[in-house]
Amino acid sequence: MALDSLCGFATGQPSFKAFSSMCTLQNDLDVFSGNFKNNLQLMNPPAAHIPELEAMKVDYKDPLHRERKTPYGFYKSPLGYGPMEVPDVGAATAPSPGGGVKIQMAHGTTTLGFKFKGGVIIAVDSRATGGMFIGSQNVKKIIEINDSLLGTMAGGAADCIYWERFLSKQCRLYELRNREKISVAAASKLLANICFHYKGYGLSMGTMIAGWDKRGPGLYYVDDDGRRAPGNLFSVGSGSTYALGVLDGSYKWDMTDEEAQELGRRAIFHATHRDAASGGVVRVYHVKAGGWEKISEVDNDKYWEKYSDQKMPIVIN
Repeated sequence: MALDSLCGFATGQPSFKAFSSMCTLQNDLDVFSGNFKNNLQLMNPPAAHIPELEAMKVDYKDPLHRERKTPYGFYKSPLGYGPMEVPDVGAATAPSPGGGVKIQMAHGTTTLGFKFKGGVIIAVDSRATGGMFIGSQNVKKIIEINDSLLGTMAGGAADCIYWERFLSKQCRLYELRNREKISVAAASKLLANICFHYKGYGLSMGTMIAGWDKRGPGLYYVDDDGRRAPGNLFSVGSGSTYALGVLDGSYKWDMTDEEAQELGRRAIFHATHRDAASGGVVRVYHVKAGGWEKISEVDNDKYWEKYSDQKMPIVIN
Protein backbone atom coordinates (compact mmCIF):
# COMPACT_ATOMS: atom_id res chain seq x y z
CA MET A 1 0.00 0.00 0.00
CA ALA A 2 2.86 2.39 0.81
CA LEU A 3 4.39 1.64 -2.58
CA ASP A 4 1.05 2.27 -4.29
CA SER A 5 0.74 5.61 -2.54
CA LEU A 6 4.27 6.53 -3.46
CA CYS A 7 3.70 5.66 -7.12
CA GLY A 8 0.35 7.46 -7.26
CA PHE A 9 -1.90 4.37 -7.49
CA ALA A 10 -3.57 4.68 -4.06
CA THR A 11 -6.98 5.49 -5.55
CA GLY A 12 -6.72 2.93 -8.28
CA GLN A 13 -6.01 5.58 -10.91
CA PRO A 14 -2.58 6.75 -11.95
CA SER A 15 -1.74 10.32 -10.97
CA PHE A 16 -0.27 12.52 -13.67
CA LYS A 17 0.16 15.57 -11.45
CA ALA A 18 3.95 15.37 -11.42
CA PHE A 19 4.07 14.81 -15.17
CA SER A 20 1.75 17.79 -15.71
CA SER A 21 3.97 20.00 -13.57
CA MET A 22 6.99 19.00 -15.63
CA CYS A 23 5.16 19.91 -18.84
CA THR A 24 4.19 23.28 -17.41
CA LEU A 25 7.78 23.91 -16.38
CA GLN A 26 9.05 23.01 -19.84
CA ASN A 27 6.49 25.31 -21.46
CA ASP A 28 7.60 28.16 -19.21
CA LEU A 29 11.21 27.55 -20.14
CA ASP A 30 10.33 27.60 -23.84
CA VAL A 31 8.41 30.87 -23.50
CA PHE A 32 10.85 32.77 -21.33
CA SER A 33 14.14 31.59 -22.82
CA GLY A 34 13.43 31.24 -26.52
CA ASN A 35 16.12 33.74 -27.48
CA PHE A 36 18.76 31.57 -25.79
CA LYS A 37 17.87 28.60 -27.99
CA ASN A 38 17.36 30.40 -31.31
CA ASN A 39 20.10 32.77 -32.41
CA LEU A 40 17.65 34.44 -34.79
CA GLN A 41 15.76 35.80 -31.77
CA LEU A 42 18.68 37.75 -30.33
CA MET A 43 16.74 41.00 -30.60
CA ASN A 44 14.21 39.75 -28.07
CA PRO A 45 14.94 40.44 -24.40
CA PRO A 46 15.38 37.37 -22.18
CA ALA A 47 11.84 37.68 -20.83
CA ALA A 48 8.28 37.72 -22.10
CA HIS A 49 5.10 39.55 -21.11
CA ILE A 50 6.43 41.29 -18.01
CA PRO A 51 3.95 44.02 -17.05
CA GLU A 52 6.54 45.98 -15.07
CA LEU A 53 8.63 46.52 -18.22
CA GLU A 54 5.62 47.65 -20.21
CA ALA A 55 4.73 50.05 -17.41
CA MET A 56 8.29 51.33 -17.45
CA LYS A 57 7.96 52.19 -21.14
CA VAL A 58 4.98 54.38 -20.34
CA ASP A 59 6.68 55.94 -17.33
CA TYR A 60 9.76 56.71 -19.41
CA LYS A 61 7.71 59.11 -21.52
CA ASP A 62 6.72 61.21 -18.50
CA PRO A 63 9.10 64.21 -18.48
CA LEU A 64 8.38 65.16 -14.87
CA HIS A 65 9.58 61.87 -13.28
CA ARG A 66 6.80 62.04 -10.68
CA GLU A 67 6.15 59.56 -7.88
CA ARG A 68 4.77 56.16 -8.85
CA LYS A 69 1.46 54.79 -7.69
CA THR A 70 1.64 51.07 -8.36
CA PRO A 71 3.20 48.40 -6.13
CA TYR A 72 5.97 47.97 -8.68
CA GLY A 73 6.98 51.62 -8.49
CA PHE A 74 5.73 52.54 -11.96
CA TYR A 75 2.70 54.31 -13.36
CA LYS A 76 -0.20 52.15 -14.35
CA SER A 77 0.13 51.10 -17.95
CA PRO A 78 -2.67 50.63 -20.47
CA LEU A 79 -0.80 47.52 -21.61
CA GLY A 80 -1.06 45.66 -18.34
CA TYR A 81 -2.87 47.57 -15.61
CA GLY A 82 -5.74 49.43 -17.25
CA PRO A 83 -5.95 53.20 -17.77
CA MET A 84 -2.80 55.08 -16.90
CA GLU A 85 -3.25 57.14 -13.75
CA VAL A 86 -1.08 60.25 -13.66
CA PRO A 87 -1.34 62.49 -10.58
CA ASP A 88 -1.76 66.24 -10.84
CA VAL A 89 1.45 68.21 -11.19
CA GLY A 90 0.89 70.09 -7.96
CA ALA A 91 -0.52 67.20 -5.96
CA ALA A 92 1.52 65.87 -3.05
CA THR A 93 2.29 62.21 -3.61
CA ALA A 94 3.88 59.83 -1.14
CA PRO A 95 6.54 57.30 -2.24
CA SER A 96 5.22 53.86 -3.02
CA PRO A 97 5.82 51.56 -0.02
CA GLY A 98 6.46 48.62 -2.34
CA GLY A 99 8.63 50.48 -4.84
CA GLY A 100 11.90 49.12 -3.53
CA VAL A 101 15.31 50.73 -3.88
CA LYS A 102 15.86 52.68 -7.08
CA ILE A 103 19.55 52.87 -7.97
CA GLN A 104 20.60 55.58 -10.39
CA MET A 105 24.24 54.82 -10.99
CA ALA A 106 26.35 57.59 -12.50
CA HIS A 107 28.39 56.63 -15.57
CA GLY A 108 31.78 57.99 -16.54
CA THR A 109 33.99 57.78 -19.63
CA THR A 110 35.60 59.86 -22.35
CA THR A 111 35.36 58.90 -26.02
CA LEU A 112 35.94 61.06 -29.08
CA GLY A 113 35.99 60.79 -32.83
CA PHE A 114 36.64 63.21 -35.64
CA LYS A 115 37.03 63.18 -39.40
CA PHE A 116 39.86 64.81 -41.31
CA LYS A 117 41.36 64.53 -44.76
CA GLY A 118 43.19 61.30 -43.86
CA GLY A 119 40.21 59.38 -42.42
CA VAL A 120 38.69 59.12 -38.95
CA ILE A 121 40.45 59.22 -35.58
CA ILE A 122 38.84 57.39 -32.64
CA ALA A 123 40.35 57.85 -29.17
CA VAL A 124 39.05 56.57 -25.82
CA ASP A 125 40.05 55.96 -22.22
CA SER A 126 39.67 52.60 -20.46
CA ARG A 127 38.23 53.27 -16.99
CA ALA A 128 34.93 51.63 -15.97
CA THR A 129 33.08 53.24 -13.06
CA GLY A 130 29.82 52.83 -11.19
CA GLY A 131 29.24 56.02 -9.28
CA MET A 132 32.41 56.62 -7.24
CA PHE A 133 33.55 53.00 -7.58
CA ILE A 134 36.27 52.26 -10.16
CA GLY A 135 35.50 48.78 -11.44
CA SER A 136 38.29 48.40 -13.99
CA GLN A 137 41.14 50.29 -15.61
CA ASN A 138 41.42 48.03 -18.65
CA VAL A 139 38.08 48.15 -20.48
CA LYS A 140 38.36 48.14 -24.25
CA LYS A 141 35.91 50.84 -25.28
CA ILE A 142 36.55 50.55 -29.01
CA ILE A 143 34.62 47.63 -30.50
CA GLU A 144 35.88 46.27 -33.81
CA ILE A 145 32.70 45.62 -35.82
CA ASN A 146 34.54 44.50 -38.96
CA ASP A 147 37.79 45.38 -40.68
CA SER A 148 36.50 48.80 -41.76
CA LEU A 149 34.00 49.70 -39.02
CA LEU A 150 34.55 50.67 -35.38
CA GLY A 151 32.14 51.39 -32.53
CA THR A 152 32.71 53.12 -29.20
CA MET A 153 31.27 52.56 -25.72
CA ALA A 154 29.77 55.16 -23.41
CA GLY A 155 27.03 54.46 -20.88
CA GLY A 156 26.34 50.89 -19.81
CA ALA A 157 29.16 48.56 -20.83
CA ALA A 158 26.91 45.51 -21.17
CA ASP A 159 24.42 47.30 -23.42
CA CYS A 160 27.11 48.72 -25.71
CA ILE A 161 29.05 45.48 -26.00
CA TYR A 162 25.98 43.29 -26.61
CA TRP A 163 24.31 45.44 -29.24
CA GLU A 164 27.48 46.33 -31.10
CA ARG A 165 28.39 42.65 -31.24
CA PHE A 166 24.90 42.05 -32.59
CA LEU A 167 25.51 44.83 -35.12
CA SER A 168 28.72 43.07 -36.15
CA LYS A 169 26.71 39.95 -36.89
CA GLN A 170 24.18 41.90 -38.97
CA CYS A 171 26.94 43.60 -40.93
CA ARG A 172 28.48 40.23 -41.74
CA LEU A 173 25.13 38.85 -42.87
CA TYR A 174 24.63 41.91 -45.09
CA GLU A 175 28.04 41.31 -46.65
CA LEU A 176 27.24 37.66 -47.37
CA ARG A 177 23.85 38.48 -48.90
CA ASN A 178 24.91 41.46 -51.01
CA ARG A 179 28.55 40.58 -51.73
CA GLU A 180 29.70 44.00 -50.59
CA LYS A 181 30.42 45.61 -47.26
CA ILE A 182 27.75 47.60 -45.52
CA SER A 183 28.10 51.39 -45.55
CA VAL A 184 28.79 53.39 -42.41
CA ALA A 185 25.41 55.10 -42.74
CA ALA A 186 23.54 51.80 -43.01
CA ALA A 187 25.38 50.25 -40.07
CA SER A 188 24.63 53.24 -37.85
CA LYS A 189 20.99 53.14 -38.97
CA LEU A 190 20.72 49.49 -37.97
CA LEU A 191 21.98 50.30 -34.47
CA ALA A 192 19.69 53.33 -34.20
CA ASN A 193 16.67 51.20 -35.18
CA ILE A 194 17.54 48.64 -32.51
CA CYS A 195 17.90 51.34 -29.85
CA PHE A 196 14.62 52.95 -30.85
CA HIS A 197 12.89 49.56 -30.70
CA TYR A 198 13.95 49.20 -27.06
CA LYS A 199 13.42 52.84 -26.10
CA GLY A 200 12.12 52.91 -22.55
CA TYR A 201 13.54 49.53 -21.54
CA GLY A 202 16.45 51.12 -19.69
CA LEU A 203 19.27 50.89 -22.25
CA SER A 204 22.23 53.16 -21.54
CA MET A 205 24.21 53.82 -24.72
CA GLY A 206 26.04 56.74 -26.27
CA THR A 207 28.05 55.36 -29.14
CA MET A 208 29.88 56.46 -32.25
CA ILE A 209 30.07 54.39 -35.43
CA ALA A 210 33.09 55.20 -37.57
CA GLY A 211 34.31 53.66 -40.81
CA TRP A 212 35.24 54.02 -44.45
CA ASP A 213 33.03 53.10 -47.41
CA LYS A 214 32.43 54.16 -51.02
CA ARG A 215 31.63 57.69 -49.89
CA GLY A 216 34.84 58.03 -47.92
CA PRO A 217 35.20 58.44 -44.16
CA GLY A 218 32.01 58.32 -42.11
CA LEU A 219 31.20 59.16 -38.49
CA TYR A 220 27.80 58.88 -36.77
CA TYR A 221 26.54 59.35 -33.24
CA VAL A 222 23.86 56.92 -31.96
CA ASP A 223 22.29 56.87 -28.49
CA ASP A 224 19.82 54.75 -26.52
CA ASP A 225 16.80 56.82 -27.61
CA GLY A 226 17.43 55.92 -31.24
CA ARG A 227 18.84 59.33 -32.11
CA ARG A 228 21.35 59.27 -34.95
CA ALA A 229 23.41 62.16 -36.29
CA PRO A 230 26.27 62.41 -38.79
CA GLY A 231 29.10 64.81 -38.07
CA ASN A 232 32.77 65.65 -38.33
CA LEU A 233 33.52 65.74 -34.60
CA PHE A 234 31.92 64.10 -31.56
CA SER A 235 32.87 63.50 -27.95
CA VAL A 236 30.73 61.40 -25.61
CA GLY A 237 30.98 60.79 -21.87
CA SER A 238 31.47 62.58 -18.59
CA GLY A 239 34.86 63.89 -19.71
CA SER A 240 33.63 65.02 -23.13
CA THR A 241 33.53 68.71 -22.22
CA TYR A 242 37.24 68.67 -21.38
CA ALA A 243 38.08 66.77 -24.56
CA LEU A 244 36.02 69.18 -26.65
CA GLY A 245 37.93 72.09 -25.12
CA VAL A 246 41.14 70.65 -26.55
CA LEU A 247 39.58 69.66 -29.87
CA ASP A 248 37.92 73.01 -30.51
CA GLY A 249 41.23 74.81 -30.13
CA SER A 250 43.29 72.56 -32.42
CA TYR A 251 40.98 70.72 -34.83
CA LYS A 252 41.30 71.42 -38.55
CA TRP A 253 40.43 69.39 -41.61
CA ASP A 254 43.82 69.40 -43.36
CA MET A 255 45.85 67.84 -40.54
CA THR A 256 48.46 65.21 -41.26
CA ASP A 257 47.96 61.70 -39.89
CA GLU A 258 50.49 62.29 -37.12
CA GLU A 259 48.89 65.59 -36.10
CA ALA A 260 45.42 64.05 -35.97
CA GLN A 261 46.56 61.08 -33.93
CA GLU A 262 48.41 63.35 -31.51
CA LEU A 263 45.34 65.58 -31.14
CA GLY A 264 43.10 62.65 -30.20
CA ARG A 265 45.67 61.34 -27.75
CA ARG A 266 46.17 64.75 -26.12
CA ALA A 267 42.43 65.42 -25.81
CA ILE A 268 41.82 62.12 -24.01
CA PHE A 269 44.78 62.71 -21.68
CA HIS A 270 43.54 66.13 -20.56
CA ALA A 271 40.02 64.74 -20.09
CA THR A 272 41.30 61.92 -17.87
CA HIS A 273 43.28 64.46 -15.84
CA ARG A 274 40.21 66.61 -15.12
CA ASP A 275 37.46 63.96 -15.02
CA ALA A 276 37.64 61.52 -12.10
CA ALA A 277 35.50 58.96 -13.94
CA SER A 278 37.94 58.73 -16.86
CA GLY A 279 41.42 57.25 -16.83
CA GLY A 280 43.46 54.15 -17.46
CA VAL A 281 44.81 53.53 -20.95
CA VAL A 282 44.58 55.97 -23.85
CA ARG A 283 43.71 54.05 -27.03
CA VAL A 284 43.88 55.63 -30.47
CA TYR A 285 42.59 54.06 -33.70
CA HIS A 286 42.84 55.45 -37.22
CA VAL A 287 40.28 54.47 -39.87
CA LYS A 288 41.71 54.69 -43.39
CA ALA A 289 40.60 53.64 -46.86
CA GLY A 290 42.10 50.21 -46.34
CA GLY A 291 40.49 49.66 -42.92
CA TRP A 292 41.18 50.61 -39.34
CA GLU A 293 44.58 50.55 -37.66
CA LYS A 294 45.44 50.58 -33.95
CA ILE A 295 47.90 53.44 -33.45
CA SER A 296 48.71 53.41 -29.74
CA GLU A 297 47.64 51.91 -26.43
CA VAL A 298 49.54 53.58 -23.58
CA ASP A 299 48.78 54.28 -19.92
CA ASN A 300 47.81 57.93 -19.55
CA ASP A 301 50.25 58.45 -16.65
CA LYS A 302 53.13 58.09 -19.11
CA TYR A 303 51.90 61.16 -21.00
CA TRP A 304 52.08 63.45 -17.96
CA GLU A 305 55.55 64.84 -18.60
CA LYS A 306 54.82 65.20 -22.30
CA TYR A 307 51.58 67.17 -22.00
CA SER A 308 51.74 68.86 -18.60
CA ASP A 309 53.84 71.75 -19.90
CA GLN A 310 51.14 72.49 -22.51
CA LYS A 311 48.58 73.36 -19.86
CA MET A 312 47.66 77.01 -19.67
CA PRO A 313 49.15 78.57 -16.51
CA ILE A 314 46.76 80.17 -14.03
CA VAL A 315 47.75 83.79 -13.39
CA ILE A 316 46.38 85.52 -10.30
CA ASN A 317 46.55 89.31 -10.33
